[in-house]
Amino acid sequence: MKMEEMKQLIADTEATLAPYFKAIEETAFVNQEKVLNAFHEVKATESDLQGTTGYGYDDFGRDHLEEIYAHTFKAEDALVRPQIISGTHAITIALQSTLKHGDELLYITGNPYDTLLEVIGINGNGIESLKEHGVQYNKVDLKHGDIDIETVMQQIHSRTKVIAIQRSKGYDQRPSINLNLIEKAIQQIKAQYPEIIIFVDNCYGEFVEEREPIECGADLIAGSLIKNPGGGLAKIGGYIAGKKDLIARCGYRLTAPGIGKEAGASLNSLQEMYQGFFLAPHVVSQSLKGALFTSLLLEKMDMRTSPRYDEARTDLIQTVSFENKEQMIQFCQSIQQASPINAHFSPEPAYMPGYEDDVIMAAGTFVQGSSIELSADGPIRPPFEAYVQGGLTYEHVKLAVSRAARNLKSQQLI
Repeated sequence: MKMEEMKQLIADTEATLAPYFKAIEETAFVNQEKVLNAFHEVKATESDLQGTTGYGYDDFGRDHLEEIYAHTFKAEDALVRPQIISGTHAITIALQSTLKHGDELLYITGNPYDTLLEVIGINGNGIESLKEHGVQYNKVDLKHGDIDIETVMQQIHSRTKVIAIQRSKGYDQRPSINLNLIEKAIQQIKAQYPEIIIFVDNCYGEFVEEREPIECGADLIAGSLIKNPGGGLAKIGGYIAGKKDLIARCGYRLTAPGIGKEAGASLNSLQEMYQGFFLAPHVVSQSLKGALFTSLLLEKMDMRTSPRYDEARTDLIQTVSFENKEQMIQFCQSIQQASPINAHFSPEPAYMPGYEDDVIMAAGTFVQGSSIELSADGPIRPPFEAYVQGGLTYEHVKLAVSRAARNLKSQQLI
């Protein structure tokens, strides 16, 4: 494909996307105000950025950051810690602290993400899984891309303790579930079973819409700081937000009974956690613009993408479908070549802990595994789909995806 043709294709793509970009900017403005108001409400000060060592008693910066998260997400309380190492870890803490022997966990968005199947005990060696601890598991698949509330109501019984909703598609062929659909399902469940705990895995979803799942009736949500809320600056961390008594339980599960949220030194992590959270609404808007650009440009080149550019978004993930694994590997390698870090390395499919199939991961990121930075990855299994997400700046996504498309064309793979 000639350079001039590519330039014209990009110009046409951006012209079509202009009104959608405007809507993304408006959402970012609403969310930025929400975050700013939370900073003001808590009266964040320069000394809050310092952090503590040792036990971390009287870590006011950590406590204030948790208040900022709670205020922004309209929760009673929050746990935001560098000791939570990932989204999977945050979700595990939330589930382990609310589910005991004999209780049932019911996922109503089908089976969760690969890594959580090991947490539950469906895959893997089962050690320390929920199953090993006597927790029962059940799931209800989506119906036509929506929560099948009729079946859900039939599946609930006296042992159903936690109902879990995975907002984002993860590595799955299903659509992500927007907050209106989540709210509708929660209202119907709570009307009949007010005592059931509703947990929402909020990974990839923060600041994409103008509200968060707590505002839709969820009792507990969890996510990762190396995804949306870290704004690309947080080097590690996860959060859990929700009802005060549930967050207290999560605190005990994270540290030890009797200690809970009172301890856990923040070391030198606070400054980037505060600044990252402040930047997050804008960074998420950049990633979203990049996702729309990816979708439409590749569609114009006769490739299949999901969701389409004109569909409402509730998370960052853009699926790109390929005819075969060669196409998929070449695309991911092209994204790596357009990354700021490790661009001269070429990713190959390989085993990854927590995943059933070999995974290819293109991520030349400043923070290892960060999904708010541009990455393209996916398990090597039919249907061959790469999950493209993140982008600290729209311009970077535009450069990377344009180059990847050109490479596929020049190698006659599309």
